[in-house]
Amino acid sequence: MTNDFPQALTIAGTDSGGGAGISADFKTMQMRGAFATMVVVAVTAQNTLGVQDALAMPPKLIDEQFASLAADFKIRACKTGMLADPLRVKTVVNNLKRYNFGPLTVDPVMIAKGGAKLLSDDAISVVREQLLPLADLITPNLPEAEELAQMQITTEAEMEVAGHRLQSMGAKNVLVKGGHFSSNDEANDFVLLADGHSFWMTAKRKQTRNTHGTGDTISSCITAELAKGKLMKDVLKIGKAYVEATIKQGINVGHGHGPLNHWAKIRSDNNEP
Repeated sequence: MTNDFPQALTIAGTDSGGGAGISADFKTMQMRGAFATMVVVAVTAQNTLGVQDALAMPPKLIDEQFASLAADFKIRACKTGMLADPLRVKTVVNNLKRYNFGPLTVDPVMIAKGGAKLLSDDAISVVREQLLPLADLITPNLPEAEELAQMQITTEAEMEVAGHRLQSMGAKNVLVKGGHFSSNDEANDFVLLADGHSFWMTAKRKQTRNTHGTGDTISSCITAELAKGKLMKDVLKIGKAYVEATIKQGINVGHGHGPLNHWAKIRSDNNEP
């Protein structure tokens, strides 16, 4: 049949260093067996040492990218990443309301690993008020969950509170990632599903600097699996297992916070290799 292969969309910024953003999304979606498409919201000059420069795309060009994809592809799941500023967030929101690209995973990229804000306060407000209610799944790390839920998170009990608060704001399913609890021997993530059920996902922590792009990778893995028609509770576990494998089967690239190994293979009861 024409156009029947699983197709996924990433709406985000580029990473010239290849470890995060659309680069990580494409590598992950390819690895997970989905055809990847993109809407480029911003272009960055970036490597493992940091971001040196960035340029946001004109809203008209963002609109045209959405229209071009809608005219030809059968996209079955999509995700957002770095969205630059309030104008671009609103432009993306308007297009997501205009086109049906399947379940939406929102990776609310707003806090860098070093703690610096990647989005201004007014842009974060637009994400909270306009993008979050469209999300079938939201995947914040702890600093991002704190910003969106407007609360401090210092314990796993508070992760649960934040998850429920984010769901009350409109996100159907919530994944609060606990990787920033650096004192823990395990990386524990809290999942709250649309039906009210919740559970924890745990992985043993590996001491490494090569974790650049973990948020992009888990959200794009989830998006690829959703595009293949899998259930939310299953794709979350697949995403966790895949990211764990990309860290454990690591590679050494660059001089800073290196990228993940997107060629990593996983085996579990919930997914194929």
